[in-house]
Amino acid sequence: MAGQDQNSPPVAELLAAHPFVVGMEEAQVRRVAECVSRVEQFSTDQVIFRSGGVARILYLLRRGDVALEVPAPGSGSRIVGTLHAGDALGWSWLFPPYRWAFDARAMGPTEALIIEGEKLREYASADHELGYQVVWRVAREMADRLQATRLQMLDVYGERP
Repeated sequence: MAGQDQNSPPVAELLAAHPFVVGMEEAQVRRVAECVSRVEQFSTDQVIFRSGGVARILYLLRRGDVALEVPAPGSGSRIVGTLHAGDALGWSWLFPPYRWAFDARAMGPTEALIIEGEKLREYASADHELGYQVVWRVAREMADRLQATRLQMLDVYGERP
């Protein structure tokens, strides 16, 4: 497996420990493991993907922090969310038109399991119980991000009189 050090645990073990798959049946975790192409390292300030790019990957963060950013006219970009080890990065691979909605940038040394989204979509389509589990987990990530964004907006804009 590319990018994996010889002393590292097998990818299936790394995946089984990630919160995204915890609670899935063993056979479902094995199926998701078939979609893992590698473990990838990102250095500080490395761009992981850019808004508008083709979304093909689900990143399961193992270490580090990732900033989700949007372009801010006249001021570069603005962080709209931060993800940490144990989070899933990217759901755009699941929904047409399969384009990233944000930029993602490593805030420090970061490591992620790389899951091939197209392959996972195919498996999820063929096995509806697996599909339910994947979509439910992505929906949970989306809900967490929406809540975090709401709290950030309250902090930025404050209460109205």
